[in-house]
Parts: sequence; C-alpha cells; structure tokens
Amino acid sequence: MVEKTDVGRQATAAPSSYAIELKGISKAFGPVQANRDINIAVPRGTIHGIIGENGAGKSTLMSILYGFYKADAGEILINGTPTTIPDSQSAIRAGIGMVFQHFKLVQNFTVLENIVLGAEEGFALNTSLSKARKALADLSHEYELNVDPDAIIEDLSVGHQQRVEILKALYRQAEILILDEPTGVLTPAEADHLFRILASLKAQGKTIILITHKLREIMEATDHVSVMRRGTMVATVKTTDSSPEQLAELMVGRKVLLDVAKGPANPGPVVLSVENLRVQDEQKVERLKGVSFEIRAGEVLGIAGVAGNGQSELLAALGGIQKATGSVTLKGQPLPLSGPGADGRTRREAGMGHIPEDRQLLGLIMDFTAWENSALGYHNAAKYQKNLLLMDNTAIRADTEAKMATFDVRPPIPSLAAKNFSGGNQQKIVVAREIESNPDILLIGQPTRGVDIGAIEFIHKQIIALRDAGKAILLVSVELDEILSLSDRIAVMFDGQLMGFRDPETTNERELGLLMAGVTDTSKPDAGKAA
Repeated sequence: MVEKTDVGRQATAAPSSYAIELKGISKAFGPVQANRDINIAVPRGTIHGIIGENGAGKSTLMSILYGFYKADAGEILINGTPTTIPDSQSAIRAGIGMVFQHFKLVQNFTVLENIVLGAEEGFALNTSLSKARKALADLSHEYELNVDPDAIIEDLSVGHQQRVEILKALYRQAEILILDEPTGVLTPAEADHLFRILASLKAQGKTIILITHKLREIMEATDHVSVMRRGTMVATVKTTDSSPEQLAELMVGRKVLLDVAKGPANPGPVVLSVENLRVQDEQKVERLKGVSFEIRAGEVLGIAGVAGNGQSELLAALGGIQKATGSVTLKGQPLPLSGPGADGRTRREAGMGHIPEDRQLLGLIMDFTAWENSALGYHNAAKYQKNLLLMDNTAIRADTEAKMATFDVRPPIPSLAAKNFSGGNQQKIVVAREIESNPDILLIGQPTRGVDIGAIEFIHKQIIALRDAGKAILLVSVELDEILSLSDRIAVMFDGQLMGFRDPETTNERELGLLMAGVTDTSKPDAGKAA
C-alpha cells in the first residue's frame, strides 16, 4: 500500500512516467466554482501548457498544486505518489517551484536577500547569503539572467524583477516548475531567452507547467496543452496536433478573430503636443531626454521599446504622476508638468484617460471592491452624485454591473474586492473604467498584459473603435505584434529618446528591433510630426 504524506515529502512508490497527476480536483469560493472535477497528467521531462480565459480557473488550480489553496475534493500525485500539499513550503520540499504573474518580492530587500528569504540555513544568515551569492552567480551566468545581487528590488525594472523570481525558483532546485504568465512583463527578446532557458531545463529532465494566454508561445514551447473553460478541463492535446485557431476556439467556445480588423485612419486636429519632455529620477539620472511628438484625433501612436528605456516615465509624466520639464498641450491648453495641477485629476478633467502599466500599483486599490474601483478617479462625475455631499452608490453599482457585462469581467460581482479577481479581470476593470469615461486622448500602458485571447480580441476592438470615434490613442506595449497591428504610426524608444518613427505598413519586427537596440536606420525619412 502506498503511504500518503502530509508534509510534501514523497513516500516510496513505483516510478511513474508522470511528474504530476491531478485527479478530481474541485474548489469553490463561496458561490463561485473555480475548479470542477479537474483531471490532468503531466509527463515527466516535458513542457505542458495550460490555457484558458481569465477566470477559467488556471491560477486556482496551480495554487492548489503549490499549497496556497486546499482543494475541496480530489487528489494530487507527485511522481506517482499521493501527496498532500498543505502549504508552499511543503510544495518546495516536494520539488515544486512557482513563478507568479504578480511578483512575490520584498520591495526594500536586495536581490540576494529575496533569493535567500524562506530558504535560510540555520541561524547564521551570513552563511546563507554567502552560499546564495555564489549559487546566484552560477545561475546568472548559466542562464544569462544577470542581475546585480546587491540591487534593491524596488529600483529594478519589471523585467529584472521577473528574472529574480525565476532565479528564486532555480535556486531552490525545483524539479517541477510552474510559470504563471511569465512573459507578461518581458520584451520579445527576453521572452525568447526565457524559452531557451525552459528548453534547457527540459533537456535536464525538469518538468515545466506554462500558464499563458499567448498562443504563439504555446505552439513554440510546449509538448502538450490543456484547455480550461469556466472551471472545467475541456481538452488536453498534443501541441503539434493542434493550431492557434483550434486552441482559441476551445478556450472561448466560439471562433476568435486573431488578427486585428481595422480600416485606414482618418487623422483630425492635433490633440496632444509634446515638446522637449525631460524626466529625471531621484538620483538625478535623466530618463527622458527631450522627447517630442504629436498625436492627432483619430489615430493610434504606438511606442515600442525594450522595457526600461523611458516608456514608463513617458506615461507617468503625461499622466501627471511624475514631475517633468518641457511642454505638453492637450487640445491647445498647456498641462502643468510640476507643482499645482500636475496630477491625474487635472488630466482627467482636461479629457485624458490613463490605463497604467501596473494595474495593481497604479490602476486599482486592491482592498476596494470592484464597484469602488470602477468609479475611482471619476467619483465626482455628475452621474455618480446623489447631492452635493453624497455619492450615489446605487448608481455606481449599477454602472459597474453594466461595465462588467460589456467587458465580460468574471465573476460579475461588483461587491467582490479587486484582489480576489484574476489579473486579467483586474485589467478589464481598469480598461472598462477608462474607456467608458470617453476621453479625448487615452494613454494606454501594456493593455493586454496577462489577458486571455478572448479579452485581447475585445480590448483591441475597443481601442480601434475609440480611434474611429475620433479619439487620440498613445499605446505603449512590449508586444511588437500588438504595436504593429494597432498602430497608425510607430515610435521607437531607446535610452530615453525617440529613435525614429515608422509606418506599420512598411516596417517589420527586424527594423523595429534594431531601433529598439539603439541602431538607427537613416534610410527612411523621419515621420515624427503628425501629418
């Protein structure tokens, strides 16, 4: 008889060809059935994809495997052995590592301290740090995940923080590695490098579960793929026997348009004019170096670039979040860049909407409910006012219900706290709030980060609909496919500067990639000013 362990350690059992088997897993949160009778078997030494719409139950299932949640029913087998995993430490002891979509890092700790945290040996912390420093150097060199071990996490770019999360899992010598939307914060080049790492880990016999909404990554990286829809497992197929179109249809339950359908732009008057915009960080390092451009009504200007080259500072300065110098005018009216009026409220009142890059840090208050977040920043709007002193909460809730229905937020419960929604559904709440405010210009940072294929299709359609309604759109995205398909003009940022402007109809990823690396191509005329 096989012994069952309750501390994550595996009892002696016959070898199994499966690293992971989940049998009959079910999990409910109140009235919401997140997982329903899930069965999945992952062969050892393979890369197994799990896809599904936001709210399909993917992250919940993996959180059960990692010990964050306890299943209401079902059984977990690790290498053929029934194993109870009551917490994450038990999962780690069972050889499971997890890289989360939203990082689990202590922001004011160093990289090295985060690597060691939870894996200290004895009371001599210096010994653990010294051992970790050497191991970190070896791992960084082996996988080209170079990060300064003494850097403070909050000072690192999002891409470098992602590297720290991966290094944490590798440092703990996981045999089974779960990655939840790992490329949502990576550039295309960084994502390609990550998948080279995963291929190397697979060749060493590691088992990898990849949760992603990006079908290209599924097709290129995985051996098998399982599809979840509304809490159930609807199919598991060999990746080479499927196609992006088939997988998208399985995920959504209908045919999905994978290409953005849009007609030519009809640019109108200049809405936003930016001249010589400059931003310095707290160390007086210049992050924006004299950026100038214009956006007209009825067009999308896409900003491409490797993360950390000034795109975040550009959005923050335009959105009134970060002090800057230079000149910015919206519909001919100057916007303050520092001092009184240099804030988000002034921008909103002037007709600017903003979908920030980091939905959790800048887009939502995580402990607030969906209906409270739905009105965040717009709570003074006339439609939300009961009288001069009180907001009409009933009206806000009704408005939130309508937005949830339109944008397919799951679960459609306005009273649910933002922190209890999946990352993609959190994004939908922010996108719905900003688009429904009907701005003259919309700043968009990474609009589909961590969002599933069906929601990507919907958000893209909404962006094009705004453009066609005569709105100006500034789109910042690390997804070159997204930039190329949505933009009417493309600007490329490198080291805080605009390296050039390109027409999406005549450029390609190679040319944009060179500009993103700081290699200028002077064979084409600069089209920086709006026509």
